[in-house]
Amino acid sequence: MSVLTALLLRGLIGPARRLPVPRAQIHSKPPREQLGTTDIAIGLTSCFLCFLLPSGWVLSHLESYKKRE
Repeated sequence: MSVLTALLLRGLIGPARRLPVPRAQIHSKPPREQLGTTDIAIGLTSCFLCFLLPSGWVLSHLESYKKRE
């Protein structure tokens, strides 16, 4: 890289470094309504069915997948 290119890049990048970066204003509040037992049970059951059941099926049938037919 030539000296001229380095100076041009420094001239373009230099002012951008001094710009203030806006920070996100994140405020946490308590939930408007508490989750009930039914809501939690439905959420945990759906997670189990979507993630653990298919992976359990694959792991339990792993030996049959290894066999060449």
